[in-house]
Amino acid sequence: MKKRKPHDPHRSLCGVVVDNPFYSRAHSGAAGNPKQISAVINTRQSAVIMLYSRGRLDPAQLAAANRFGALWETMGGKGAGAIDYGKEPVDGGRRSDPITERQLMAADELRRARRRLRDPDRYRLVCRICGEGYALHELGRSRRGKLAAANELRSCLDDLADLWGLATRRPNPQIRRGNKEEYYAPIYGVRGSCN
Repeated sequence: MKKRKPHDPHRSLCGVVVDNPFYSRAHSGAAGNPKQISAVINTRQSAVIMLYSRGRLDPAQLAAANRFGALWETMGGKGAGAIDYGKEPVDGGRRSDPITERQLMAADELRRARRRLRDPDRYRLVCRICGEGYALHELGRSRRGKLAAANELRSCLDDLADLWGLATRRPNPQIRRGNKEEYYAPIYGVRGSCN
């Protein structure tokens, strides 16, 4: 039997270039105000980041997955908030609206995404991976099941990128994908590659 390699925790870390969250247009060009900065990410954080770091997702698909995840969290997919028992109860106060306008807009976008994916199983796959944070091995027990789930996820993310205008033009399925930049415009977000 082949001996397993010991797990190296640093192998799952990868250096990438991301947009600077503290960038100010008022001070553009200053040495202390770069537009992009280097960062280290954990490639095992989610299935989407892992697939992107291995070159299985392009920037448009990553942007579609991130947008879906943000909409899912806005809708309340992350769960209910805790009750603060230390807060003083106030009589006569206005009751807050349980559903905000932002949540309604997120629900509309998710409804559009569901219609675009057409199949409830495809939508459920995107919900589990991009919304709930499931790993691929949790969806398919065998290697073939994981590969099928990854291929279906890529197809779903292509459809969502097209829906939200993240892909500049749809690739021709007859042409083999060689250069990803040929089909998709650069999308702001995580850039870089890991080996």
